[in-house]
Amino acid sequence: MSKLYKKILIATDGSENVRKAISHAIGLAKLYDAQLNAVYVMDIKTDYGPKSYLSTDLSTEGLENFLKQEGDAAIKYVEDMAKNEGLGIEKWMRRGNPADEILKLAQEQSIDLIVMGTLGRSGIEKFLLGSVADKVIRNSKVPVLVARK
Repeated sequence: MSKLYKKILIATDGSENVRKAISHAIGLAKLYDAQLNAVYVMDIKTDYGPKSYLSTDLSTEGLENFLKQEGDAAIKYVEDMAKNEGLGIEKWMRRGNPADEILKLAQEQSIDLIVMGTLGRSGIEKFLLGSVADKVIRNSKVPVLVARK
């Protein structure tokens, strides 16, 4: 079997949109006998401005705790799905801009393929905030597989 992909990175945000991407990543990891990596990026912003979609009374510490719990659950879901298929995973929790951190991790770990769903928000929030998948696709030095919901 070809070793086209030795290391596959699945970027997860814990949403339903990512589940199809997780299935693709696991299938490719099995097919290519590749190491599977999972990353969740905590995007902690303290400067949301007056039109924020978050409550203004939410503390940075509270937000970080919430995102850590969400990230732990998202990574555990990938880990459980991989385990069901006889695969282990390397787990990563990062803090920062999701696209930037996904790209940095891919470079640091010599990832051969990034797999992601259409992460994050939709509609006007996506337009205003930009698309994580779009930024990763435009700036990645390795192939990116984006699975639509």
